[in-house]
Order: sequence, then C-alpha cells, then structure tokens
Amino acid sequence: MNPLFLGLLVAGAVLVVGVLLYNLVQERRARKRLEAAFSGPARSRRERAEPKLRESELEPSAGHSAAVDVSPDEAGDEGADEPGQAPAAPSFAHPGALRAGRDSLAPDPDIECVVLLTPGAPVASSALARALAAPLGKPVRWLGRRSAAQAWQPLDGATGPWQEIAACLLLADRAGPASRDEISGFLDLVAEVASALPAQVALPDAGTEAQRAEELDRFCADLDVQIGLTILKADLGQIAGTRLRGVAEAAGFHLSAAGHFEYFQEDTGAVLCTLQNYKQEPFTIESLRATSTPGFVLLIDVPRVADPVRAFDQLRLTAKRLAQTLEAVLVDDNRRPLDDAALGAIRTQVQATAGALREAHIDPGGPRALRLFG
Repeated sequence: MNPLFLGLLVAGAVLVVGVLLYNLVQERRARKRLEAAFSGPARSRRERAEPKLRESELEPSAGHSAAVDVSPDEAGDEGADEPGQAPAAPSFAHPGALRAGRDSLAPDPDIECVVLLTPGAPVASSALARALAAPLGKPVRWLGRRSAAQAWQPLDGATGPWQEIAACLLLADRAGPASRDEISGFLDLVAEVASALPAQVALPDAGTEAQRAEELDRFCADLDVQIGLTILKADLGQIAGTRLRGVAEAAGFHLSAAGHFEYFQEDTGAVLCTLQNYKQEPFTIESLRATSTPGFVLLIDVPRVADPVRAFDQLRLTAKRLAQTLEAVLVDDNRRPLDDAALGAIRTQVQATAGALREAHIDPGGPRALRLFG
C-alpha cells in the first residue's frame, strides 16, 4: 500500500476520532451547564423532590436539584412553659406538624434549638457582644424582652435592658441539618454566657437536638421546589450579551453581584424571579459586553416567594415576551418547545407545592420559609 495513502488514512481516522471525542466533551459540558442552571443548593442526606413533566403531567422524582426539570409563623411567645426551660418541639412526621405562629420575631422551637436565659438582673445587649459575634455555622438569633408581657426584639437592634434572653440556633436550611458538633458548640457558648451574666438556664441534649435537625431537614426536602424555564436562541444561535442586558433591564431585571439578573416584587422588595446564564459562567458587566450566550434560565424559588402561583404566571408571561423579543424559543431540557399545556401542568405543581407549604404552617415568602429555605 502506498505509504502516502496509508498516512492519509491514519490521519483521517485520527481526525474522525478527535471530532467524536470533541463532540462528546461538548455534549457533557452542555448537560452540566443545564444542570447548573436548574440546580439549587442541595440539602444533605436527602435528595429533594424534582418534579418532571411527562406527557403533560408532573410526577415527583428524586434528584439533586430542587428545580423543575421540564422535559415533555412561627411559634409565638408561648414557646416555653417556664422561664429557663427549653420548650418542647413537635415531630415532623406529617405536613401539619409545625405549629402556626403569630410573632415572626419570637423564638421558633419548631425549627430552632431554643435556649432561654433568665438573668439575675436585667442586662444590656452589650453584655453579650462576644456571643453575638461568634461564628457557629448555622444562623443564630439572640433575642430579648424587657418583660414577659412584651414582645421579643433582636439584641443586635436594641440595647435593652433585658429580663429574658433567648438564644435560637436554626436547625436546618438548604446547606443541610445542624450537626451535633454545631449544636454542641452553640450550647457551650450559651452556657458561657449564662455563667458570665449570671443567668438561669436549662440546656437541651445535643443529641436530641441533632436528631430533630435531621428530621426537620427531611421534612423540608419534599417542600423544597424551584421552577426553571429555559429560553434558547433559535437555530442554535447566540444572544449577544449587550442585547440580553438591554432586553432584561427593559423588562425590569437588575444585574446582581451574584452574577444573575433579579426581578423584585414592587410591594415587598423581595426577589420574584432570577434570570441566569444558560452557560455555567455568571453574568458580569464586562462579560456581557464581550461575549454571547445560547440562552438563559428564568427561575422562581417557590418557598421564598409570597404568592408562588402568581409568580409563576408572571414568569410565564415574561418568558414568552423575552423569547419573542430575542427571537428565541421556550424549551425543555431536550430543546423541544414548551406549549401552553405543558406550562399549565407546571403551574398545577406550583399550586400544589404552595398549598403543601401552607398546610405545613410555612407561609411561602414568610419569615419561617426564608429561614428554612435560605
């Protein structure tokens, strides 16, 4: 065989293999970017419910993301029976297990490890300055009240003096449940504060509180849902960053330091939805000037918006308008266009999730929801 012909044959085979490998790598990158666009912070030890659209219906399925993959408050001041005693907390075995709350600032023994301190004499907030600044992993609230008849107030927002103090460690959020070590560190800190004041205190068992944290995390996992709608440029085209920024800002979105655009509710100032890059890279003013993207994802965080169904209706209208303006297409993860029937099925799931949250005494967009799903 002619050596030249043989060499060309080998070179051609290498080229074909190279192209196949390149396409495989690109496909995997695209899939990862799509997953990243839909993904939310995963709760540890349990995969959150990820509804999937199949034959115009939404079915629950396990997944690492809280986003919908579209393919086809608070206990009130009665939190403790006696001063210095930690209140009993319910089990999380069923959706209605959390108790309805009245005061959003009061200690919430359903979702927090609450320790009450009763100083021998009223104390000022400055007496707890070191404790207020101590990093403990999970969010901690230090509250005080001037008498049993008055409302709780944050110690970092008022000076006191306080006749009663509550130390409240959040048991679970999207980073997972509070660990036993975190709870033990919190209880050690509270014990030090009680000794320094001095104050009467009754500390709960760290192991029991850690078990409650695990149960709460599992309880919240089934209620943790995000909804994402993907808009891609037609015919595998690209959207210029400057064009996308102009259209997004005209629609009311604002670029955030987190690398995505945010749309705020007019009445509350809370984030209604976000616009995220279809690619893995965050948006910046510089990148929007210099690069393009095949599309973007509009995302609502169901537990964190006050009216999830209304938010989804606005999201759907916004998605259609942006797609029309940018000559793009609203698609599922297989790049198939989404029709009104499919969007209606997703809306039904949003409505069901919002109802389940309220049944669990977690008002969407309320203080309890913002703590648990933050």
